[in-house]
Amino acid sequence: MTTPHPSPRTFSTTQLVLLAVVAAGFLVAPQLIVKAPNEPTMGMVQRIFYFHVPCAWQTMIGAFLAGGASAMYLFRGSQRARQVAIAAAELAVLFGLCVLLTGPLWARKAWGVWWQWDVRLTTTALLWIIFVAALFAERYGGPGGPRLSAGLMVFGAADVPMIYISVSLWRTIHPKTSVVPTLDPAMRIALWTSVLTFTLLFVVLMSLRMRLLRQRDQLAELKMRAEDAGLFDD
Repeated sequence: MTTPHPSPRTFSTTQLVLLAVVAAGFLVAPQLIVKAPNEPTMGMVQRIFYFHVPCAWQTMIGAFLAGGASAMYLFRGSQRARQVAIAAAELAVLFGLCVLLTGPLWARKAWGVWWQWDVRLTTTALLWIIFVAALFAERYGGPGGPRLSAGLMVFGAADVPMIYISVSLWRTIHPKTSVVPTLDPAMRIALWTSVLTFTLLFVVLMSLRMRLLRQRDQLAELKMRAEDAGLFDD
């Protein structure tokens, strides 16, 4: 009689705890955002800030992780680093898309247009395009795809400091990074609660995606071994 194998858990204990904290954050943050005072010039639409900025933060974290892991893959051939790079790049694309969608919504009210070819906006859009291209290269680039993808991710990560300092180096209509310390205390509490919530969400999604990538690579290796052993021969 065959003993059934226990089904693998969907979430680990740590992931469940983090998910609970994330859920609490998504319940608490909107209340803090509602209680935060209106910005005098933009009014209610400025509250997009509490979603836009945390997503931008996660985009930069994802880009840096992907770039650093890609460098390790290129120089050391680490498959673990390659998995980290792919997972982080996917999250950079996901959160970057949120940035590029919420930004124009905010800009339409603040600047009267949906888009300006401002330095920060342009470099952010470039970052997103680079990581989308890197993921396409990874998936469809053939034998050389992983290395091409890794090179693109390193190049994309180099764009992150430019995005951050662009508002200080050039004349720009985008708010400067120095605006955060000048916020009303209630605004800062709402902002940092949102940042913490999105950061923990990033950690959970990253760990889940990493596990899926490891399982995919293990399955590909088992399939290769089976083919070498002639198990799939007619």
